Amino acid sequence: MRVRHLDCGSMHPLGGRLVDGEPGLFRFAHMVCHVLLAESDDGLVLVDTGFGVRDLTNPGETLPGPFLRLVRPVRDVGQAAVNQVKALGYDPKDVRHILLTHLDLDHAGGLADFPDARVHVYGPELRAATQPATAGERQRYRQAHWAHQPKWEVHEPGGGETWMGLNAVRGLTGLSDDFLLVPLPGHTRGHCGIAVRSDEGWLLHAGDAYFNHGELLRRPSAPPMLRVFESVVQVERTARLANQERLRTMHADHPDIQVFCAHDTTELRAFTH
Repeated sequence: MRVRHLDCGSMHPLGGRLVDGEPGLFRFAHMVCHVLLAESDDGLVLVDTGFGVRDLTNPGETLPGPFLRLVRPVRDVGQAAVNQVKALGYDPKDVRHILLTHLDLDHAGGLADFPDARVHVYGPELRAATQPATAGERQRYRQAHWAHQPKWEVHEPGGGETWMGLNAVRGLTGLSDDFLLVPLPGHTRGHCGIAVRSDEGWLLHAGDAYFNHGELLRRPSAPPMLRVFESVVQVERTARLANQERLRTMHADHPDIQVFCAHDTTELRAFTH
């Protein structure tokens, strides 16, 4: 199964190396929205969507002002997943399934561009997004992204199996066992990773379980402003840190599995180069 790695939402927050770890302090940092497009026997499958067309053409309608000023997403509509799918020669209707790590605005913005796709989401995450319990949840989730009433495929907690040392892993309705849902809560209530078996072996899209490749090292490190951001937006600190440790252990024990997060430019570059 061929898997393509796409950037569906470049962002340039202030902070330079304090955010992205690259040389240079007095510059804008560079972050991405790492999205997968899998060419499976079940049709095209997206893992996350990044920003959608509406986010990139009229951001004031769908994205909050503080986010736009702080994160500074690039208004390049060519980066929208639907336009990248078209550029690869596919009909957007060929995207049959969308698998979400979570429903934050920079991961689910493109849902409306694929209204016919079945959208797979973890139950606790869907409830957090549609019934937000805190001011933070009301800010991070944007109801406009699912106002079109997606064809939800909701996967509830309970059961599952152990996979590579990670617990409660399960398959996804209507898809082969080449796709797995891997609960990794902490960043949000129902945050998950998505495992995909590609032609080159297993990939694990860890979403926002971590933000910088240095966090997978045995002695983890991350740029200081990024560490602060992770703490500010987390919902469950203990769960988030425990899942990061589980990912580090898996990364060390199974070097054949390629693990990456959603926003690290270095990780995306390794695949696209």
